[in-house]
This record gives sequence, structure tokens and C-alpha cells, in this order.
Amino acid sequence: MHGISDAQRRSRLVRRHLLAPSVRAASAESVTDSVVALHATDAATVFLSVCARLSEASVGAVERALYEDVSLVRLLSMRNTLFTVSSGLAPYVDAANARAVAAKERRTFLKHLRDDGNGLDAHWLAETEKETLATLTARGSATGSELSAAVPALRTKITVFPGKKQETVQGVATRVIRVLAADGLIRRDRPRGSWTSSQFRWTAAEPWPAREPAAARAELALRWLRSYGPATEADLKWWTGWGLGQVRQALEVAGAEEVRLDSGATGWVSPGDTEPEPTLEPWAALLPALDPSAMGWADRGFHLPVEYRAALFDRAGNIGPTVWWNGRIVGGWAQRADGELVWRLLTDVGREATTAIEAEASRLSGWVGETRITPRFRTPLERELTV
Repeated sequence: MHGISDAQRRSRLVRRHLLAPSVRAASAESVTDSVVALHATDAATVFLSVCARLSEASVGAVERALYEDVSLVRLLSMRNTLFTVSSGLAPYVDAANARAVAAKERRTFLKHLRDDGNGLDAHWLAETEKETLATLTARGSATGSELSAAVPALRTKITVFPGKKQETVQGVATRVIRVLAADGLIRRDRPRGSWTSSQFRWTAAEPWPAREPAAARAELALRWLRSYGPATEADLKWWTGWGLGQVRQALEVAGAEEVRLDSGATGWVSPGDTEPEPTLEPWAALLPALDPSAMGWADRGFHLPVEYRAALFDRAGNIGPTVWWNGRIVGGWAQRADGELVWRLLTDVGREATTAIEAEASRLSGWVGETRITPRFRTPLERELTV
């Protein structure tokens, strides 16, 4: 069995994730395809992840791709998490993950409606969705609050988990909008605030062309291996949220090849992808919370020492902003309330690395400008740095 070392895995990561200056991309779409999907739970992550990999960082370029060209789209998909993918990949992600997520979202919401005991059912939901879509189509775009003001049914309140410890009264507007978005009937449009805002407007959309789910999973697995391989079955299972049987079927259909990792585990690569990766120039990067280069594997041991996890992750397993040097995570960074960018190294990386990190921090500060960034998921080190 061919072996691929941890050093080679780091070389692959830098080139394929466009992290060194010599391999940065010219477009937001190229960046997104290079990492397959961008975490979008925190709106700022998409912009920070893309601009870290662009030859010339540009908020405007990302906004155009998201809201004008719609060449980048947000989908509730892998692990029931919001991701941004290219429009070319979207039909495969939709069939491989988002359809199942949408069906579960609808089942869960209908159960809450039944449990409320006020006669709300699938027919009520269908009529409410129809009126919401008609209103949104007529307006062009609207916020959730604007839709609630225009559609009386969206102002309905229900009791969730009645009779249980977690019983609470909730409005249905957010759930109706979430179901419509999961079904691909509406999409997120420009937010009310800056590019860091998650207060999105909504606009009508067309569902994605149908793809056969097993074939779509194989296509998604193949693209993921090209960006993240070698990786284990456990890594792909974690990243996608698929069952182990689906993972193994996708790897087989994709023609994935087995390799041996330094840990002794069996890894997988895309067909024929076993040749050594040329080493690039020394490089540093400041990547945001939930960046795909840090969140792409279940086992990150080849680029993240286990002793750093307590400082860099929250209790739910979300990684915060990270500092990288030559393929390894070596620290974390944060932005203070006055806009100052600060970082802390968790190991001694030497003068060359420190100089390169300072240059990247200056680059990041330059394009962020007056914008203030606070990650949605706060980690111990990020909190310490902002005090």
C-alpha cells in the first residue's frame, strides 16, 4: 500500500486550499471549489475564508458571487449545517445531503404543530408556505420580520415540547422560512447590515435540478478527496454526516484508492492521486473560526497538536480563529473592540514565521478596515485575546 506522510498531507493542504501566496486564486468561486464548501453558520466566515485565499482580498467580489451572480449559494446540508458552495456543485450537495435535511426539518416542524394541539397541520403549513412565497415573489426580497408583518399566519405562536422541562412558546415564522429555504424555494439575499450580519433578506428561488442521491454522494466524496485526501472513512463520515454504509459506497463508486497514513490508519485518495506534492514557499495564514482547512477532518492530528485543542475549540467542537505556519496551526487570533488585531502563538516558531504572521495580520487588517468581527462561537483563546 502506498504511504503518504503527515508532511505530505500538509504540502497537499497548502496547495489545494490555496493558502500560500503563490497559489492564491483570482475569484471567490475558485476559492470555494478548492475547499468544496465554506462553513456559513457565521456570515463573516465565508468572507474571511475566501479573502484569505484571494490574490487581492475583496468583500465586493464575494458579495457579487453571493447576491448578484448567485454563483455561490448557501445550503443547509452536511451535518445539518449551513454551508456555502458553488452553484455548479449545489445540485450534488442538494441530492447528497440537503434533501434528507429538508425532509427531517419538515417532519420535525409538523410534529411541533401537531403537539401544539390547535389544529395546525400539513394543510395549514402548505397554505402558509404558499402565501409566504407569493408575498416574497411580489416584493422581490424581504426580511423575516417584513414577511411576518405581511403574512398573518406567520405571526402564529405554538407551544414546543408541551408538558416537558424544555417547554417554550415560539413563533412559527423562523421555522416556516427555514423549511422553505431547506426545500430550495427561497434563498438568503443581502443582509440588512454589513457583510458580517446574519440578518438576511430572503428572495424566491428555483429548486436545484434533481440528481440521483448515491451518484451525488460519490461526486461529493470525489471532490472532497481531491481537496482533503488522504483522509479516513471516519473523516468523510464526520464531514458529510452520512452513515458508514453510505461513506463506503461513495468511496467505492468514486474509485477511491487506499493509502497508508503515518498514524498507521488507512486513508483514501482520489483515483491516481498518490504522487508527492511539491513543496511551496514558506507561508503564514490567519484563518477565521470554522475555516474549512481546520474543520475538514475528524482527526486533525497531522496539522493540529492535541494540546492546543482546549484553547482553540469551544465545547461543541467549533474551532476559533487560527494562526498557521507552513501547514500547522500554531496559535490563534482575535480582533479587539477598537479594531486592533491581536494573536498569540502556542509554540516558538522563530523569527521568519513571526515576520510572516505579522505581514498576514497587516494584510487582514487592511481589507477588513473599520469592520468589527466577533465569532459566533467564542473559544477560550479568542476570548482571552479580546480582554
